Amino acid sequence: MVKKLLLGLQDFREIISGGYKYIDKTRYIYEMCSTGKYYFMSRPRRFGKSMTVSTLHELYSGSRDLFKGLWIEDRWDWDKRNPVLRFNFTGIGFAKIGLDAALDQKLDELIKDFDLPASQAIPSLKFEYLIKNCAKAGKVVVLIDEYDAPITHYLANDLDTAKANRDILRDFFVVLKNNDGLLELVFLTGISRFSRVGVFSGLNNLTDLSMDIEFAAMLGYTQEELESHFVEEIELTAQKMQLPIPDLLQEIRRWYNGYRFHADAETVYNPYSINLFFKHKEFRSFWFQTGTPLFLINLLQQEGLYDVRPTLQSEESFDTFSPDAINPYGLLFQTGYLTIHARKAFGLYELDYPNYEVEHSMTRNLFETIVGKQNGEAVPLVYKLETLLEKRQVDQVIKQLQGLFKNVPYQLHEQYPEKFFYAVVHLLFNYMGLTVKSEVCTSDGRIDAMVETPSWIYMIEFKLDESVETALAQIHKKEYYQAYWLKDKPILGLGINFSSESKNISDWKLEEMP
Repeated sequence: MVKKLLLGLQDFREIISGGYKYIDKTRYIYEMCSTGKYYFMSRPRRFGKSMTVSTLHELYSGSRDLFKGLWIEDRWDWDKRNPVLRFNFTGIGFAKIGLDAALDQKLDELIKDFDLPASQAIPSLKFEYLIKNCAKAGKVVVLIDEYDAPITHYLANDLDTAKANRDILRDFFVVLKNNDGLLELVFLTGISRFSRVGVFSGLNNLTDLSMDIEFAAMLGYTQEELESHFVEEIELTAQKMQLPIPDLLQEIRRWYNGYRFHADAETVYNPYSINLFFKHKEFRSFWFQTGTPLFLINLLQQEGLYDVRPTLQSEESFDTFSPDAINPYGLLFQTGYLTIHARKAFGLYELDYPNYEVEHSMTRNLFETIVGKQNGEAVPLVYKLETLLEKRQVDQVIKQLQGLFKNVPYQLHEQYPEKFFYAVVHLLFNYMGLTVKSEVCTSDGRIDAMVETPSWIYMIEFKLDESVETALAQIHKKEYYQAYWLKDKPILGLGINFSSESKNISDWKLEEMP
């Protein structure tokens, strides 16, 4: 019997009891639980963090019937059960009543669930009271899902509250270290890896699995898991799309694979996108449509970052930021918009988009944000410009771009004028789906942009408050076009000058290259 697809379900009991498709990850869970006590794992949203927490809850509650046939069934001591204290910080209501009150309310619920006398203490002391009393029945398991929600929720527009919540969480987590002897396991999940000094200063024995190669495939689907567990879905989808299975698998990989959480680890698929893809049997940006964090877009705007890849970053940039000092590339990695492609010398990591779904969606989102459009309003413009470029009607392309820049709020390009103009054009070409490469390196220097349509290659040089002749002269002098002779397409040089005074394109010129 074909098992039902996981469509947003996160409860392990419901998944197993309801006959849903579960990819067995219990080997990783066993390895984690049998080798240590304090763990943290960061993963992007919709990657299975909550389901892992739910699985651990059932495991330590002794729900052996749910694990029948799974890897861990014959390796776990089912005679041993532990009290489990489980928190999901996205669902405790901190946005409505404040974090302190929300924690207090959640702790009251747990105290009631364990039939303990009520406590009037502050949240941290109430948490300690709960641990000490539950430990009378056995060492306590503490599971905290989305620990960072009370911080990231406020990063876009209320840094004071974000920092205040960070301090509340720091005091809350200190309770765990102070009661070490009463604890069996502590497992925390989140999207971001905030500085240990800021949030986890009291948990200096916390093992971070986020970039551990042994656990790199603990969340997400590997290629082998996809092909072995979705056989029927692959066959049915191939039939509907009228594609040979190898071609379908290649396209699925291009769209949804590519997440890598260690430089030497295999890549994995986003489970959310895969399950929805097989449900609808069409390629769409399922994961991205669940919502891009506002604080992330705001951060990119503040930093003037509109072309976010590829980039080289140190490992420290992934986990040493605080609410008021965030490395945007580290955050893009942790939230799933960039991933590790390779590790270079000096401990640097090359980051890039994981797949087409993320690249196309992020490009569209950034472009629409930067030009003040939303919900697909830019699609007609993109289609029109792509048609004009292919027809070599560059004068009409420039007119459209001038109209676009005219309507952009001046605040968006006040701080980074040159970068802003350059970014808009780059994002626009990427949004079209054309081959575009920014600051392409050749043996003679850097081309600002190379855009390839089915019929033409455009070599574009941007200038700010200079002349288009200077731009074209640079293309000729550096002979950038020689690198593209093997393409066997006509090469066009396009010089574009932006005026900081008019905040728009002031001049342009097109020439055929040798």
